[in-house]
Order: sequence, then structure tokens, then C-alpha cells
Amino acid sequence: MRCFITIACILAATIAFAKGDTPTPMLPTPTPEQLAWQDTEIGMFIHFAPNTWQDQEGDDLSTPLDKINPTKLDTDQWVRVAESMGAKYIVFVAKHVGGFCMWQTETTDYSIGHTAWRGGKGDVLRDLSESCRKRGMKLGVYISPCDGKHGVGVGGQAKTPEEQEKYNPIYREQLTEVLSRYGSMFEVWFDGGNIIEVGDILHKYAPHATVFQGKYTTIRWVGNEDGVAPYPSWNAVPSDANACGVPVVDGKAWLPFECDCRIRRDWFWSSKNADTLKSVNQLMDMYYASVGHGSVLLLNNTPDTTGLIPAADAKRAAEFGAEIRRRFGKSLAETTGKGEHVDLALPHPAVIDHIITMEDIAHGERVQEYVIKGEVGGHWQELCRGTAIGHKKIDRFAPVEVNKVRLYIEESTGEPIIRKLAVYHVGA
Repeated sequence: MRCFITIACILAATIAFAKGDTPTPMLPTPTPEQLAWQDTEIGMFIHFAPNTWQDQEGDDLSTPLDKINPTKLDTDQWVRVAESMGAKYIVFVAKHVGGFCMWQTETTDYSIGHTAWRGGKGDVLRDLSESCRKRGMKLGVYISPCDGKHGVGVGGQAKTPEEQEKYNPIYREQLTEVLSRYGSMFEVWFDGGNIIEVGDILHKYAPHATVFQGKYTTIRWVGNEDGVAPYPSWNAVPSDANACGVPVVDGKAWLPFECDCRIRRDWFWSSKNADTLKSVNQLMDMYYASVGHGSVLLLNNTPDTTGLIPAADAKRAAEFGAEIRRRFGKSLAETTGKGEHVDLALPHPAVIDHIITMEDIAHGERVQEYVIKGEVGGHWQELCRGTAIGHKKIDRFAPVEVNKVRLYIEESTGEPIIRKLAVYHVGA
């Protein structure tokens, strides 16, 4: 349902221009909000809805609301899990496609306020917003325009004009409640797009949030739910064409990829999917194919019917974060630079097997082709090469002992500005 970015979406994306450095052709650049979002690199998705009690992905509206009573629900635990895997933000599914609302709403009786949990007085979004605020975790919200309870389809499309006219104010009020009551939102998710006009609400209550899909999108779906970004993953897309997962190097708008994926097979907890918990190696493969391709990884963890993320899942998330830190927490050497080549001398000869390169994307994505060589026994040996660098490119290769590495920019638009060139010995 996530590939519904339209021409209007792309036209709405903010276009800025490189300034303050060497004159260069006009390039699309990120807004401050997009720049901060790309620097997070990892977020945590949380899916929690009546589906959890139904042991299935889709809410068939069959669960009696008095059966929904997650007595051990602990949003502090959710935030701790996010922190353990290195996530800098959480996107919480406050309303999935079934229409169930995880906050105290006046718009529907299909909500947490009509369950047995805390005598109908509980508010999951309130709890989570307070937990995030305490820990400095950024919070985003998924609020589905699709609504099974109201008989509304993908993107908020009702069956008749009359039903559309009735549903639009309901959804607008739901979005207003969520964005106005729970503090600043880092990201707003419109899964499957959104045909309902909400620009005024976003502008008033979430002016600094990144937006996933819909008319006002500022980030885009990668085109799969496997945590894999294409390579190259160009951040620029054409402003006059559909950009649904299509990277275009000579584009006009900045619209980076978010890679949504799951720690288990499914988005929702189920008694039948515990054995699908991904291994650390599988999660690292996703990390290389998302963050390592310059995109942001949004990894789903899901509470069970008690309201807790299962211990095995929490442990795996922590192991994943620990492995990222083990591999890339400290470089052997690193530098910055500008121009056609950047040199990095090591303090002493050392074995390396990974290189991380980052552009200063505040000035646009300039590098279009590069090669990195290492000085081995007095001679330059090619270690890796590629096209896009963007926010981050992770290259891995067979271990080799080097004294120095050199980044050669073979093709670029304007002067390349390298934010980071770093070498590592990962041993994996």
C-alpha cells in the first residue's frame, strides 16, 4: 500500500539550493528537517492494535473491546528497546487500517478508551510521548487514512462522495488530536497515501515533521518491506515525474528513502511467528543495505498482548545495536576534505576491511562516481568503487594492510565536499 507518491507529492517537496561555497550548478538540498532526519539513520516502528489479539496482520474487527487489556504495558520498556538498538526515533502506529485509535479520541468508539485497559481511561500515545520525552527519544506517529471501522479504503478513499464528505472531518479531527496533544512530532506516516486535505493541520501542528507519503511527502518509501535500498540510492528525484522508488541522479527535489522492515516476519505480534525472529547477521545485512546505502532504517518491534515487547525480541534488538557499535563505534582513522581526492593517513600500518564515506549533503549530493585506493607496499591498490555516496556509503572488502587510503572522485557536479572518510577493521 506504500507506493502511492503522485506528481503532486513531488511538486510539494521542498527544493533548496547549495550556497556559501564554491560556485556550482544548482542542486537540490535537504531542508533542515530532512537533514536531521537522515542523521538519525535508525528508527523503531511499533505496531500494536486489535490485530495483536487476533493473531493476524489485518484487523477484522472481531475482537471484543473488553478483551483488550494489556496489563503489563510499559512504554518505558519500548523506549529502552529502541535505545538499545541505536534508534533515534520511534514511529508509533496510533491508528492502523482497521480504524482502532490508541489514544483518547472523541471521533469513534473503536478506541483504547472503550476497552478494559485502565478502566477505559488509558492513553497509549500519551504514555509513549511521556516516555520519549523523559529519554530524549524523538516520536513519530502513523495514523492511517484507511479505516475499516468506517468502511474507508486505502488513502482515505470512501466508496461514495457522500461517505467521503462524512469521513473527511472525522479523519481531520483525529489527525488534529494526535498532532496537537502529544508534543512535537518528528515524523508523520500516511500509509498508502492520503487523499484528504491535511496541509493546514500539518502546517499548524507539525511544521517540522518529516512526512511519509501523501500530498505533502518529504521522505519516500523504498519500494519493499525488506530493509533494502537500491544502489545507487539518489536522494534527488524529478519534480515533474512519478518518483515511486525510482532514483534519479539529475532530479530536482530532495526526497530520501526510508526502509521499513520487521524484526519478525510480520508487522504485528503473533503466537505463531516467534520462530521468525531475525538473526543478528540478517539484521546487519539490512543495515548494510539501508544505512550503508544512504537511507534510514525503520525496524519494527511489536508488543504482545501483555503490552511488552517480548524478551527474545528485546534481546535481539540490543544485540543488533551492540554489533553496529562493535563494528563502527570507533574508526582506526578518519578525516574530512574537499575536491577531487581526499587522503587519509593511518597512524601506523593497519589491516582494514571497511570504509565509510559521507558527503556533506547540506550542500547537495555531488559525487556521482568514486574509487578508493589503499597504499599497499608502496603501491596504490583499488579497494572499492561506487557511484552514489550521499549521506553515507559503507564499502566492505577483503582485509588488507595499508598505510594510507585515498578517495578519488571521478565524476561530480561541483566541488565534492566529504564530511567523513573513515577506515575500520571489522573482522566480519
